Amino acid sequence: MTTANEPVNFFEQCADEIAIGSDVYNQALGFYYAEARMLDNLRYMDWVETLTQDIKYNVPLRQTRLVKDNEASIIYSMRHMHEDYRSLMGRALRLSGNSAWAEDPASRTKRFVSNVQVFETATPGEYAALSYLLITRNRFDDDHFDLIPCERRDILRLQDGVLKLAQRDIILDQVLLGTPNLAIFL
Repeated sequence: MTTANEPVNFFEQCADEIAIGSDVYNQALGFYYAEARMLDNLRYMDWVETLTQDIKYNVPLRQTRLVKDNEASIIYSMRHMHEDYRSLMGRALRLSGNSAWAEDPASRTKRFVSNVQVFETATPGEYAALSYLLITRNRFDDDHFDLIPCERRDILRLQDGVLKLAQRDIILDQVLLGTPNLAIFL
């Protein structure tokens, strides 16, 4: 049962899987590669242009649970992030200027997107997309890299012939974050 704090089950939105190599699949893959390039190169305002005005962007907490309770390991009642277009725009503006002290100097990141699957949904022009993301993050002159592995459950919406991000739930693999903050976009 879904509560007010929990989004609709992602997998219930997935209908037929879209074939790898099809036009829609290639467009989704291109979206993810371009997004990674924009974020890794600090082009936050360009990235905001890829979002719908009604975007929902969530990073729920994780708990370690027994196998039989694995579905309950994702906690939506408490989140690392619970954003909408306005808050994402505010974060992008702060990161683009000089008022985000947590990211000045900026982290050096690389986003590796893989295991992309795209599905039809009941809404024409909307696609459910599942992807794995591994972010490497380096700060200052440290020789250490933070690794942030996660699964992204997205809704991509076709607007004026271009895919835009309408919803993103980021399911972190880690219960305890191995990075000092989440001042970057996932």
